[in-house]
Amino acid sequence: MGQPSSGIGVVDKSVAILSALADKPLTLAELVAATRLPRATAHRLAVALEVHRLVSRDADGRFVLGPRVGELAHTLPDALIAAAAPVLAWVRDECGESAQLYRRDGSMRVCVASAERAAGLRTTVPLGTRLPLTAGSGAQVICAWSDPASVVDILAAAEFTPRTLAEVRRRGWAQSLAQREAGVASVSAPVLTARGALVAAISISGPIERLGRTPGARFAPVLLAGAKRIAAALA
Repeated sequence: MGQPSSGIGVVDKSVAILSALADKPLTLAELVAATRLPRATAHRLAVALEVHRLVSRDADGRFVLGPRVGELAHTLPDALIAAAAPVLAWVRDECGESAQLYRRDGSMRVCVASAERAAGLRTTVPLGTRLPLTAGSGAQVICAWSDPASVVDILAAAEFTPRTLAEVRRRGWAQSLAQREAGVASVSAPVLTARGALVAAISISGPIERLGRTPGARFAPVLLAGAKRIAAALA
């Protein structure tokens, strides 16, 4: 299974399942192929992990990491999350929209912190949510500041092009309209180290009717300022 062995079979097999699901949602057949576990074993353990909310199902019935994974991760000390929390609240209040922070994890982005809009129609992204890097302004930012060789396969299935990413890098932020989800707009900016390496993407999202058709022109300055605040706190 390619994982270290603890000598306790059920633990090692459960970790193999969680590790496989960290990459992408999987059907039972795909989970069996990824873990090399017998079908009955893979199903029994996945269902058991589902009881504890470590595994869940998506709209297509595929196995995915459950919400408890994100909840547990959020309890760990993390300098980025600590630095981002007050900034996300400030961005939310300045923009009037929900704010999120995403980290890259392979071909996915993970919501590691958020500040939700207090009232009205919201676009909630729960902590620990894993989204593909193929759509949305957060995905554009992460891909634009990643090693080009590491996003070749992602771009083959993406809703944006290398030309889009070049423009994102030039202006320093990205926007999307109904790219990841119908009716939703978003704006994102990169959190960078002093040397220009990507740390995370800071975003806001909300209904297109509220953010408008050109949300970047309106909200990018706030997100860029927020990104700089987080970077300064980490320096």
